[in-house]
Amino acid sequence: MHQTTFYPWLRASLISACCTLLMAIFLSAEAQLPGDDTPPTSDTVIETDATRPSDTAIAERLSAIFAEIDALSGVNVTVREGVVWLDGMVPNDASAERAEALALRLDGVVTVEADIERSRAISTNVSPIVAQTESVLTDLLRGLPLIGIAFAVFFVIALIGHLWASWNSFWSRILPNPFLVELVTQAVRIIALVIALITALNIIGATALMGAILGGAGVLGLAIGFAVRDGLENYISSVMLSIRQPFRANEHVVIDGQEGKVVRLTSRATVLMTMDGNHLRIPNATVFKAVILNYTRNPERRFSFELGVDANDDPLAAIKTGVDTLKSLDFILPEPEPFAAMQKVGDSNIVLGFYAWLNQADTDFLKARGVAIARTKNALEKGGFSLPEPIYRLRVETETGLALPPSSEKQAEPKAPPPAPVTPRMSVQEAGLDDVSPDRHLDEKVSEERAEQGEPDLLDEERPVE
Repeated sequence: MHQTTFYPWLRASLISACCTLLMAIFLSAEAQLPGDDTPPTSDTVIETDATRPSDTAIAERLSAIFAEIDALSGVNVTVREGVVWLDGMVPNDASAERAEALALRLDGVVTVEADIERSRAISTNVSPIVAQTESVLTDLLRGLPLIGIAFAVFFVIALIGHLWASWNSFWSRILPNPFLVELVTQAVRIIALVIALITALNIIGATALMGAILGGAGVLGLAIGFAVRDGLENYISSVMLSIRQPFRANEHVVIDGQEGKVVRLTSRATVLMTMDGNHLRIPNATVFKAVILNYTRNPERRFSFELGVDANDDPLAAIKTGVDTLKSLDFILPEPEPFAAMQKVGDSNIVLGFYAWLNQADTDFLKARGVAIARTKNALEKGGFSLPEPIYRLRVETETGLALPPSSEKQAEPKAPPPAPVTPRMSVQEAGLDDVSPDRHLDEKVSEERAEQGEPDLLDEERPVE
């Protein structure tokens, strides 16, 4: 076949095939649609006169059923051609719906038409409540022995848990501090109560109530947990601090930038006495997460200070003079030896840094550092080293940017300023600063605070410090 006639023939054949397929699908769907002559399904069967019960039989059957039910005894039944007509009075709407449901269940009933009214009579509405109450009371009286057994089991389990939690000698042996003893014993009591409640509810068969109680308790506990999140965090931190023991009482510490001596560790906060003698309470959640600097743990402590000498002086000779002076002080530890180093070279001076160690157990840090600075400064000055003040050079220019020319006139030589009065040097002994013994006043105040009856202290001297 020629190509010019092949494509039109193919296109016409495809169109014809598609039309035939669509027509077949349409006719098939139309044949499946139920028409007037389609036989009814089993759900829509309506009996003929030869197969269905008579209207009288249906009415008598429904009336007999309603007569046996107190709430439906006032319902009247009329049946015509399988259609049930209900009227009369019932105590509530639920009884009316129940009557309709019972009528629809009878064989031969086509549909139900209800015109039932709710009775407003006091006797009709109160009687079911009274009957229900009587039934509940009767069931309660019958179940009193079982309820008594449940109460007895609850009491026994709760008593065992309480006695076990009150066994202080046992808990004190296995737990590290009183705070954990109190925490664990309270948890034991609560667990015993929960076990007792679950067992008692199982005995009386109230498993549904038990599930509702446990579910409600879980939701309530979750809500309370979110509400008191900060308090719980602080409480858990207290537990961890009581186990870790990061410091001892009367130790000199710096916690989150706050410096002082430890008075006590309570279940809520760490109490410090600042170096000014003031009380400071830091929440345990902050203490647990903070960086803690402890000055007391290692009694040996290094101090440092800086002194400047003139730029024309020999810095090495100044270092030797200063270090020899530090070595001569009684409170300076021979090991490690004191030393010095050049910090920086300025325009008019050289800054020297001096370093030395002391024992804080028998030497006050601030007093000793002050004496060391004074002794070193005096030694440098006696050795001919000057400690110059900053010198500033000023350059004066004219508006044209040129320096002012020297004057042709003879200028008078400036007079030298009168010498400043020389203050007589005073030794450390003469100034009364040679006593570098530690100040024990804060230690005494902390001991007095700890002797007072206050919150329980979680610090335990027998526990190792981390």
